[in-house]
Amino acid sequence: MSGFLARRDTGAVEEMDRPDCDPGRLENTYRQFGLVNAVVSGWRHTYVTLLRPRLSAASSCSLLDVGSGGGDVPRALARWARRDGLDLDITAIDPDERAHAFAVAQPKVPGLAFRRAFSSELVAEGRTFDAVISNHLLHHLSPDGFSGLLRDTEQLSPGIAVHSDIARHRLAYGLFSVGTLPLRGSYIRTDGLTSIRRSYTPAELRLRLEEERSTGWSVRGAPLFHNLLVYEGGGTDHA
Repeated sequence: MSGFLARRDTGAVEEMDRPDCDPGRLENTYRQFGLVNAVVSGWRHTYVTLLRPRLSAASSCSLLDVGSGGGDVPRALARWARRDGLDLDITAIDPDERAHAFAVAQPKVPGLAFRRAFSSELVAEGRTFDAVISNHLLHHLSPDGFSGLLRDTEQLSPGIAVHSDIARHRLAYGLFSVGTLPLRGSYIRTDGLTSIRRSYTPAELRLRLEEERSTGWSVRGAPLFHNLLVYEGGGTDHA
């Protein structure tokens, strides 16, 4: 890859991450995430192929979403699980008070609870889950934050974890730039393009894993220019 996408732009800052960003545009961003993630994030495919086979239909099971933002992804997972007859209890955490306020203001979904917290707090509480996920979180993290997420995940889920993130690619950048032009009054387009610049290529993410020397992790490709950082800790598979 050549040009301005040749390397991760780790110095770029998303507007919605700034504490003084416009509240109205921020709320619109959270609201539009539901549409954007439904189109580009691929969670339906990930749920069907990786998560659902590891969740029990015979007993209750649990899932943790780290960095849940406005909450659209855990809401979708809760709907799919209920439709499939799964008794799934979802905890969605985000330390940002603005994201948490938006999420809890939306209509309640059975089996889904939002909490303002870091993953390390749940580790300290001794919590465990059948599955741990995150959506578009990895590119936000510093090297220490990346290491911390891996450590926390390994302690929080003895079963499976899927951290899904954008894969940096010129075509992804071009398509997102054009496809989000109609989305006005939010940070979706500008921050989405920044996210692509900050994100990993599959090779970079594999190298990052090698540097961590953590076992049980793998990088898998996913549709629509996504990387899946998958942890399989050896927990019991469910039929």
